[in-house]
Amino acid sequence: MKVKILFVCLGNICRSPAAEGVMNKFIIDNNLESYIQCDSAGTASYHVGSPADSRMKKIASQKGFEILSRARQINDQDLEIFDYIITMDDYNYRDVKSLDKNNLYNDKIFKFKDFCSDPSIREVPDPYYGGEDGFHKVINILEDGCKNLLSKIKKETLI
Repeated sequence: MKVKILFVCLGNICRSPAAEGVMNKFIIDNNLESYIQCDSAGTASYHVGSPADSRMKKIASQKGFEILSRARQINDQDLEIFDYIITMDDYNYRDVKSLDKNNLYNDKIFKFKDFCSDPSIREVPDPYYGGEDGFHKVINILEDGCKNLLSKIKKETLI
């Protein structure tokens, strides 16, 4: 069975698809496609069916990451299917936790900051309304956290 990771942000066009793209590259680079898969979703339905933000795709591409996903909204089934549900900020964390009405999936729901090396990182900031620097910052945070998440999964599953 594969370890399944779901990255979650608000609209699923910036942070979570970028996290998916970063993690997918790390999975491929480590020849772990048979063991780990990831996806992304948003807590809101604003952008369902849309590709990732072109600014995020551009910055990710400059660093060697490809973002191919289309926006979708998280649903109740995701709580059951995924082993790690990783939210980008406190707002998304609360929204995902509210889907888990009976607290059955508490041990699967994480904040991305929990995987970051820098303890001063409180969230993955939403770069949508800012400039290019915000997108660079997000990619840097995602690279660090995804590397640490991958290490954790490898240790826990003995991959």
